[in-house]
Amino acid sequence: MQNRQPNSSRRKFFSGAATAGAAAAAVVALPHVATSDAVVSEPARVAPEKGGGYHLSAHVKQYYKTTQL
Repeated sequence: MQNRQPNSSRRKFFSGAATAGAAAAAVVALPHVATSDAVVSEPARVAPEKGGGYHLSAHVKQYYKTTQL
């Protein structure tokens, strides 16, 4: 009696199709990110000589707003 192995090319095809389908679904599900040239940035600051360097920026203010109860 002969030992017959399943057709591996068929398995590879369905595995590849499932992977491609999952990738396509992920691309559709992800939010579209629009790039904008009108990004407002703060001017670059010079680092202090003796360390420190903390300054209250818009990013820090936003963080503080999210921590309030």
